[in-house]
Amino acid sequence: MRKVRLGKSDIEISVMTVGCWSFGGGEYWGEQSQKDVNDVVHAALDLGVNAFDTAEMYNDGESERSLGKALKGYRDKAIVISKIGPSNCHNVRKHCIESLQRLDMDYLDVYMLHWPINKLAVEHFTSDKSIIEAPPTVEEAYAQLDALKKEGLIRSIGMSNFGRTQMEEVVRTGVQVDVNEMSYNVVSRAIEAEIAPYCLENNISIIGSMGLQQGLLAGIYKTPEDVPPHQAHSRHFPDFRGGGTSRHGEPGAEKEIFEVIRKLQIIAANLNVHVAQLAIIWILKKPFMASTLVGSRNINELKMNVEACLFEISNELETVIDEVSQPVLDILGNNPDYYEHSSKSRIY
Repeated sequence: MRKVRLGKSDIEISVMTVGCWSFGGGEYWGEQSQKDVNDVVHAALDLGVNAFDTAEMYNDGESERSLGKALKGYRDKAIVISKIGPSNCHNVRKHCIESLQRLDMDYLDVYMLHWPINKLAVEHFTSDKSIIEAPPTVEEAYAQLDALKKEGLIRSIGMSNFGRTQMEEVVRTGVQVDVNEMSYNVVSRAIEAEIAPYCLENNISIIGSMGLQQGLLAGIYKTPEDVPPHQAHSRHFPDFRGGGTSRHGEPGAEKEIFEVIRKLQIIAANLNVHVAQLAIIWILKKPFMASTLVGSRNINELKMNVEACLFEISNELETVIDEVSQPVLDILGNNPDYYEHSSKSRIY
C-alpha cells in the first residue's frame, strides 16, 4: 500500500483512508456491529491501510467510541483523523479533549475544522442564536488548534470543505495546515477548478471524501428511485428526491449521472474490475489526491476497495473517464458545496 506524506508534516498516510461515519451505527447509515468494525479496522491495518477518518458529530460521538474500541492495542499503527464543528470553535480544547476521551486516546494525528466558519455553515451545527450571530473567527479557531499541536494533543492541523478564499484566510494566520478534506469522485469534480491547484501550490494535501458518492459509484442502485431519500439530497439529484431533506432547490443531473455509471460499468468490465474499483483507481490517478476516503462496512468491501489501490490506469483511459463525466461537471459546476443552491454556498 502506497503512503503519502501529509503537507509539511511528518505523517504518512495510505492512499486509501477508511471512512468511519457508519461506525457506532446511527440514523443515517443504520446499524453497524462492533464486531464488523473491529474486523474492518484490523484487516485494514493488515493490508497496509493506516488512516481512519471520524468526527465528533458522526453518530453523536459513537463513531469515535467505536473506532477507539477497534484500535485498542493498535494505536501506534494508525493515523487517526477527527473533526470539530465550526460552532464549537470558541473552545477547541474542550472539544478535542472530549473526542480523545471517546476515542480513549492521548492524541489525535490530524484534527480538522469540519466546515468553514460562516453563518450558513454554523447554522447546520447549532441552533444557538448567540453563536450563529457571533461565530468564532478563523484566527481564534486556528490559534487554538496551533496551541493544541504545541501541547502534543494533536500532531497535524487540517480543514475540511474549505474553498479557495477560505484556505487563503487560514494560510494568512501563519498556522501550518497540512490537509484539506473535500468531496471528490467521478461525478463530484468541483475542486479541480481552483481548490486543487491552490493546494498543490501551497503544499496542502487533499484527502478526498465520498469516493463512491455514498454507494452510487459502486453500482448498487439501478435507478434514481432506488437511492434512499436521505442519500439523494445533494445537487446530484432533483430537489424532490430528498424526500423533504433537500434544500438546494435545483434540477440535478441524475440522468447524466446514471449514464456515467453505465459507461463506467462497461469500462470496468473490459478491465475485469468492479465499477467501484474503477472509481477509486481514477481518483488516485489525479496528482493532487493524497488519499481517498472510502467507507467499508465489512471485510469483503474493504478488500475490494484496497485491491483498487494497487491498480493503475493509463493517461488515455483517465482522459476517457474525464470526458464521460464532463456532462455532469457541466451541470453541477465548480461549486463544491453539493447540498446548498449554487448561489448559496458554504464553500467559496
